[in-house]
Amino acid sequence: MFIEMQHIVKKYGSGENTLFALNDASLSLEKGEFCVILGPSGSGKSTLLNILGGLDSADEGRLTVGGEELSSMTKKALAKYRREKIGIVFQTYNLIGELTVRENIRVVSDISAQPLDTDGLLDELGLQKHKTHFPSELSGGQQQRCAIARAVVKNPAVLLCDEPTGALDSSSSRDVLQLLRRVNEKYGTTIVLITHNEAISGMADRVVRIHDGRITENKAGTKKPVKELVFR
Repeated sequence: MFIEMQHIVKKYGSGENTLFALNDASLSLEKGEFCVILGPSGSGKSTLLNILGGLDSADEGRLTVGGEELSSMTKKALAKYRREKIGIVFQTYNLIGELTVRENIRVVSDISAQPLDTDGLLDELGLQKHKTHFPSELSGGQQQRCAIARAVVKNPAVLLCDEPTGALDSSSSRDVLQLLRRVNEKYGTTIVLITHNEAISGMADRVVRIHDGRITENKAGTKKPVKELVFR
């Protein structure tokens, strides 16, 4: 397995006041899988994503990504892991307003060990005609495309997506999801997407449900075409 999360626990407080963000959570993913993790607010899905991304650490359990064990990494090693192996797409686009689309992408490309070609990526993601535009000149969907390109240009092994369509209408959501599917298929990127939107699970290779910090379901997805997803 490419990703092995075994009996992960993340808790806050102590004694009677202990709150479990993750409680004995285990998850295995093959390289190149597109995994959708579903759960309500407060279920632990964001904590799971942060631990996978090396942004937070577990209190108990073991996590291995691509043969590297995160649970035993030093801070320096974790920083290298985040820089070289992980791309993150947020619901809020976090673009630099003073930079153009191309410049926002190059900020990451210029500090990456093996970046993808920026102009090739702009073509692939349909951003070439917007490359000189500033974020304020783009629609929400276009800004999210730029944010995805910025995360993908470093050629990460794992792309983590935190509610990437949460601020978009259904049409823009389909465009962004189609784009993520294309990234997954063209570059072989393992994608983990968290959402509360049931419709998105239809496009996944693997569907995982989480509730109160526990993984309650883990099954193969139907992998429908994005155009067949029904948003309510």
